Amino acid sequence: MLSGAAFLMAVSSIGPGFLTQTTQFTAQLGASFAFAILISIIIDIGAQLNTWRVICVSGKRGHEIADMVTPGLGWLLTAVIVFGSFIFNVGNISGCALGLRVLFGTDLYFGASISALLAIGLFLLPRAGSAMDWFSKMLGALMILLTLYIAFKTRPPVGEVIGQSLSPDEPLKNLITPIITIIGGTVGGYVMFSGAHRLLDGGVIGESNIKAISKASVMGILVTGVMRTVLFLAALGVVTSVGSGAIGKETPVFDAFRAGAGSFGHRVSGLVFWSAAITSVVGCSYTSISFLFRSQQGSASNRNRQLLTVAFIGLTLIVFLAIRVPPTPLLVAAGTLNGALLPVALGVILIASTRSKIVGQYRHPWWAKLFGMAAWLVAVFMAYRAVAEGIPKLLE
Repeated sequence: MLSGAAFLMAVSSIGPGFLTQTTQFTAQLGASFAFAILISIIIDIGAQLNTWRVICVSGKRGHEIADMVTPGLGWLLTAVIVFGSFIFNVGNISGCALGLRVLFGTDLYFGASISALLAIGLFLLPRAGSAMDWFSKMLGALMILLTLYIAFKTRPPVGEVIGQSLSPDEPLKNLITPIITIIGGTVGGYVMFSGAHRLLDGGVIGESNIKAISKASVMGILVTGVMRTVLFLAALGVVTSVGSGAIGKETPVFDAFRAGAGSFGHRVSGLVFWSAAITSVVGCSYTSISFLFRSQQGSASNRNRQLLTVAFIGLTLIVFLAIRVPPTPLLVAAGTLNGALLPVALGVILIASTRSKIVGQYRHPWWAKLFGMAAWLVAVFMAYRAVAEGIPKLLE
């Protein structure tokens, strides 16, 4: 259960956008990107430790806690997360189709349909939760191992990476945007709640489980960090041996794998891309629908959740088949709303950690609060950037 929740959180964040951004930043920054990865992992741990502890100790979902802090805020949180997740899930379906096209040469519509049906079948199984845990762990491990193989083939300068992870050649001002971007991709939106909600469904609640809860939250971030690091190393090997020109802006992941391991590497990139996309479809759909229900409801409610999750995936497939990719204004709006809501959601968690009516006799440790405040400050800056950049685009 603990490893399943950790991997669900990890693979939910490791989507097509995660792969693309990591590869692009590597081509742009070289070994200095190691510093951004290290800082982001530290801040991500702060955000997830606080979120998982408060949710699991209280035994309540994120929107329930928000309502207890400020009545009505839970509905706002739910609306923004479900809207944003739906738009991004259309992009995940698109990523599935693209990955299968690279792997097998299949038609985009066929690849999207097969992938969506696989995800739907997973949620129709009698023990869908256990199946989802297994699915997340297997494909998560597969992505890491395949990318690690490419990293060995490209032979990145590991010594330089270690040095620049602490003292980067790039000026700090050039690293701020990458740090903010990858933090948002790791703990922003629904991903912030995915693993914790899975633990709630598995009955891992209460202060007696606090050590296991904390361990699982850190494990999730470390799995994400390992995947980002091996992908960074694979791409960096290409950049240092061939040059950043080998990695294009349109298909950076596929370009990097092809440059590193030829046509076989190109096929591997399709499998990695599909695995990242399909696990994000599963994690996104599961977490989004969990916001429509309250904790500790009966088996009938669980069946309704399964059916709504299936409908959610089916609807995203229909939208993809109709338009292929989400319209840019909707993507911008979803990204802007999710970015603006992150400091609110994390702020709610930090406030809730001090409310006895929410967490009972549990005393949130000072170091966790310090971690959380650091993550909250970054979230505020992210929100400012998201709104400042998103609103002008919406008005164009």
